[in-house]
Amino acid sequence: MKWIVGLGNPGTAYQGTRHNVGFMVIDELAKRWNIQVTQNKCRALIGEGHVQGEKVFLIKPMTYMNLSGESVRAFMDYFKADLADGMIVYDDMDTETGRIRLRYQGSAGGHNGIKSLIQHLDTQSFNRIRMGVSRPLPGRNIADYVLDNFPKSEQEKLREMIEQACDAFEFSIKNSFDKTMAKFNG
Repeated sequence: MKWIVGLGNPGTAYQGTRHNVGFMVIDELAKRWNIQVTQNKCRALIGEGHVQGEKVFLIKPMTYMNLSGESVRAFMDYFKADLADGMIVYDDMDTETGRIRLRYQGSAGGHNGIKSLIQHLDTQSFNRIRMGVSRPLPGRNIADYVLDNFPKSEQEKLREMIEQACDAFEFSIKNSFDKTMAKFNG
C-alpha cells in the first residue's frame, strides 16, 4: 500500500492558493488515475484505488493546515499504514516557484502543517515533496502571500510543477524513495 497526503486548507476560499498546492497535486493524481477523493474519514477526504498493481490512497486533510498531523496520524492508525510507504506534498517558500524538491527528513522550516506532522508522527523523518512557491518580496506579509492565488505569470510553472510531483509519486510506487529523489531532484 502507498499513500500520499496533500497539505492544504479546506474550502473554496483557499482553492487556488499557494498554501493549497498539495491539494492540487492530489486532485491531479485523482484525475490521472480516476480515483474519487470523496470518502470522509480520519478528518480527511480520502480516495483509494489501484495503480500499477498497488493499492494507493490519496488524502486531503480537512483539519486546516495547522492541524494536518492529526488527520495523518488518524489515517495511519486506522489503515495500519507504514510511514515509509507515505509521502507528504506541500508548499515551500525556500524552493523556487516551479521546482520540486524531494527529501526524507528535515525540520518544519516554519511550515505549520509540517510542524503538526512532526508533532503527531514524533519524527522529522518522512518522505516529502516540497513544491516551490518562492518567498514574497520584502515587506509582504507571509500569511497573506501563501493564502494568495498564483498569479497568471506563474500558471505555466505551476502546472508543470504539479505534473512533475505527480510523476515523482507515480515513479515511487515501484521504486525506492532514494531512487525517486535521484531521478526528480536533478
